[in-house]
Amino acid sequence: MLETAALPFDAVLFDCDGVLVDSERITNAVLRAMLHELGWQISEADCFRLFVGRALRDEAAVITAHTGFTVTDEWLGDFRKRRNDALTLDLLPIPGAVAAAREIDRILHGNLACASGADRHKVELQLAKVGLDTVFAGKIFSGMETPRSKPAPDVYLAAAAALGVDPARTAVIEDTPTGVRAGVAAGATVFGYCPPESPSHSAPQVLLAAGATHTFTDMAGLPALLATLPTSRAGL
Repeated sequence: MLETAALPFDAVLFDCDGVLVDSERITNAVLRAMLHELGWQISEADCFRLFVGRALRDEAAVITAHTGFTVTDEWLGDFRKRRNDALTLDLLPIPGAVAAAREIDRILHGNLACASGADRHKVELQLAKVGLDTVFAGKIFSGMETPRSKPAPDVYLAAAAALGVDPARTAVIEDTPTGVRAGVAAGATVFGYCPPESPSHSAPQVLLAAGATHTFTDMAGLPALLATLPTSRAGL
């Protein structure tokens, strides 16, 4: 069992979708169905490529370019309702993520946070669904509540500030190039999660090119992986 001194970080900041919860396939199925209703017969692969890791509101111009439809608050609200209903029904945790988060919470005495680009209601719904709401209680940060969404660093800087730690002494756990760039811009050491043969996750080389220091495929091994990083790479 790892102890506090084993980790060369003052805090660990987790993304949510694709890192803690297996939500992207559910969310994108809902989005793809709604885009089909608008006349855009987008493929599953293209839907993942264009929208995973990005705030949907920031991609309104892409939708308009392919459909001629001007994205409205009402349409976004309908998407969120349909998405939330699907998540409530089918959401599962990323294998190993619940145990890993709880172990890191124990090692760092609560110095961890969830910093997502999604809206707060979605993040809270998902964490409660998989039993991580108590672990991250009071430490949930939404990119929709910061001036800029990922790939800007705002949500990670907000999380580090709330925990009272230097961002350079944090580890960020991400699964998309957009999120990796946000963590790097915040000054954190970024670990890219990329399980093999997952259509909703980026390839290791994509995450490394975005600035990830390490990539890994097994969330259950995350606590031990964090402990292997030389202290010099964690700003010590």
